[in-house]
Amino acid sequence: MKTRMSVVLFVAGLAAMGASTVFAQAFQPSRPIEFVVHTGPGGGADVLARALASIIDKEKLAPVRLQINNKTGGGGLTAMHYLAEKKGENHTIAVFTGNWITNPLVRKEAKISVGELTPIVRLVLEPAVIVVKADSPYKTLKDFIEAAKTTPGQLKQSGGSLTSRDNVVRQLLQKHTGAQWAYISFPGGGERIAALLGGHVNMMVIEPQEAGEHIRAGNMRVLAQISEKHLAGFPNVPTLKEAGYDVAIVPQVRGIVAPPGVSKEAVAYYEDLFAKLAQSASWKQYLADNQFDDGFMKSAELGKFFGEFAETMRGILKEAGVKVVR
Repeated sequence: MKTRMSVVLFVAGLAAMGASTVFAQAFQPSRPIEFVVHTGPGGGADVLARALASIIDKEKLAPVRLQINNKTGGGGLTAMHYLAEKKGENHTIAVFTGNWITNPLVRKEAKISVGELTPIVRLVLEPAVIVVKADSPYKTLKDFIEAAKTTPGQLKQSGGSLTSRDNVVRQLLQKHTGAQWAYISFPGGGERIAALLGGHVNMMVIEPQEAGEHIRAGNMRVLAQISEKHLAGFPNVPTLKEAGYDVAIVPQVRGIVAPPGVSKEAVAYYEDLFAKLAQSASWKQYLADNQFDDGFMKSAELGKFFGEFAETMRGILKEAGVKVVR
């Protein structure tokens, strides 16, 4: 009798465990998802986050809305620290960019690295272009470089944080050519673009996604592509190497992370959500329209990628003459 009762209890226990597992795996957000962005409206991360939220809503991929929360400052550090404070919060995610990996390498005040957050997915690899205002006297990148040599420090470039791709490209080009020009940092992409179109700066490095509307409207002229190969939208624009400047191509990545300590079930949910998004026709069209490379990568791979990317950027920063503190 004891043996029979033990078997019954054992089977009941297994059933309970199975029900518990199914229940645990069935995580669904029960309220709107907070979607943290480190740039202001119009910045690359903000534009991407709003596109993601729109596609997820259009494709009905989530039962709740994604609400953008702009946490600007520190080139991503403010957003990273905010995310760290949300430890264990399953209803918060964020767009990360390369800044989140490079900033802690050069800033002693950084208290957290992206490796301490929860990786969800990598989404895109972004090329960039160097642009001037359409009526600028600089027809080629060489024109701009030569002018910067003639009047050291007088020309200006608008950009993001000091560790952003914008400034790293500037540092590499200055070291390669001996030219010198000023760098004006703005918290949001909209402000950087406005500074260029308003004639307050002379040049900027920008993703095609951000610049597309202005290029199509004839407000910007593209001088060079920061990519290994020609982008489909700029078949006649030289790459940096073709323009005569054989410097490192600084990568830009964007994807999704969550606070530290979120549940495995939440990670699985978000990983699946963005995997479905990556297969949608709307997303594939978005990639094509913005000339992004599909860089989809799941959570486990992304965790390893963070370490590898940090090593790559540490080398590029040192080559550009930027002091690395970690």
